[in-house]
Amino acid sequence: MPVVAPSMTARAANFFSSPQGTSGEGTAMRLLLAEDDASLRGVLERGLKEEGYVVDAVSNGSEALDYLRIYEYAICIVDWRMPGASGLDVITWARGRGLPTPFLMLTAKDAAPDRIRALDGGADDYLVKPFDYGELLARLRALLRRPSGDRSPLLRCGSLTVDPATRQALVGAEPADLTPREFAIIELLMRKSPAVVYRRSIALQAWPEEADAVGSNTIDVHIARLRAKLARSDARIETFRGAGYRLVAASK
Repeated sequence: MPVVAPSMTARAANFFSSPQGTSGEGTAMRLLLAEDDASLRGVLERGLKEEGYVVDAVSNGSEALDYLRIYEYAICIVDWRMPGASGLDVITWARGRGLPTPFLMLTAKDAAPDRIRALDGGADDYLVKPFDYGELLARLRALLRRPSGDRSPLLRCGSLTVDPATRQALVGAEPADLTPREFAIIELLMRKSPAVVYRRSIALQAWPEEADAVGSNTIDVHIARLRAKLARSDARIETFRGAGYRLVAASK
């Protein structure tokens, strides 16, 4: 069981209840949180959801590995000491399979050799408990700004530009006012363009529970809104009935 100062939960709870604790706009990126301390896990899950992240929270390393086999994450937060598999084991497994996902390690281990071991083992950042919640958010933002693997700092399709780090979309030089969920969908379509993205993949990216979207017309409604908001762009969302959608630049 990781050692966490009692004040950590109190500070985080105060932060969550204050106006500065939430961004309002959110991010709608899928995040994996693996932490065996139920109290800390609950506080972080609640706060991250208020920030707009789609959070999968698990209590041990084995569950984290199961989720990583199924879902694609924008970022992962893992505790070092967990039952089943340690956070370092999880990161080693991910790196061995070429996953470029950024990993933030949480731990009470504060000795330099431990930090070196974690970073050399594949962690992108390292945060010692107890920590300030605002610093955790800042570290997440910093990790998401880093290009990783095939992640380009900017995504472009015709006159449509998307910045995953700032969560902004531009049509030419004009901002497109997208909701967090709309942004999650268009980011996925742009990353996979010109391939067809299946409905289930869209649901996994943008909804906490895929069944909430797959079994209804929810995805179609969001796609229709996206088309309307991006009408000034020459990027087009094409429908493949019974399959999904793809994003392409309209031919001149």
